[in-house]
Amino acid sequence: MTTAAVPAAPAPRVVRASSGRVFRNLLRSEAVLAWRSGAAVFWSAFLPVAGLVVIGSISGTRTPQDGLGGRSVLDTYLPILMMFSLTISVVTLMPPTLAVYREKGILRRLSTTPVPPSRLLGAQATIYAGLGVLVSVVLLVVGVTAYDVRLPDQLAGFVLALVLVGAATTGLGLVVAALAPSTRVASALSTLLFFPLMFFAGLWIPRASMSPGLRTVSDWTPLGAGVRAIQATVDGHWPPVSSLLVMAGWAVASGVVAARTFRWE
Repeated sequence: MTTAAVPAAPAPRVVRASSGRVFRNLLRSEAVLAWRSGAAVFWSAFLPVAGLVVIGSISGTRTPQDGLGGRSVLDTYLPILMMFSLTISVVTLMPPTLAVYREKGILRRLSTTPVPPSRLLGAQATIYAGLGVLVSVVLLVVGVTAYDVRLPDQLAGFVLALVLVGAATTGLGLVVAALAPSTRVASALSTLLFFPLMFFAGLWIPRASMSPGLRTVSDWTPLGAGVRAIQATVDGHWPPVSSLLVMAGWAVASGVVAARTFRWE
């Protein structure tokens, strides 16, 4: 008498989410957290737009001035406010957020899951850099529609300059996040870096009013090169190749440093 063979039970199917879907979900959750914090929205979005409205509402700010290279105060400060939004987003706000994740062990725990910590870094960089770029576009739209700011004749050059300066500032933010051992140090380093970056962007002394030597130094900084490139597109020219190379160089160099020094725990 023989016993009928019982077929083996099929192995349970393991449903794995695609990497793209995992990243989108992570991006969505991190964006919600950033929105709820309020700091990103106020400092990166509201403050630059409010600054543009205030400048545009003052009498005489739309009149070209010889001391500003033939540009008006409004035309001069529009790209500077774009740099302000990007710098606040990725240099001042992003590093402390990543430092908090490191201190709480979130990055270390992610390394044991199917979601690598690098995805979280990518989500953070996308959110904060994307916010800065989006606000820059909003600033341009408000300037063009409300205050008769000239639309860049070289739109492709404008987009290229904005992408490169966004990549350069994001790289600097990741370097701060990589080197800072704690949230407090990350906040301090971000603040210290913000002031020289914005100085050479022309926030306190417009680039046209700088001495030749100071302007040359500004040309070699990521934000100085960014302002120079964007102003060139508004003037109807393609961004200077030297400015594009400076921004690309900062993006690559800071990205390499951040990749080699970043600690997950």
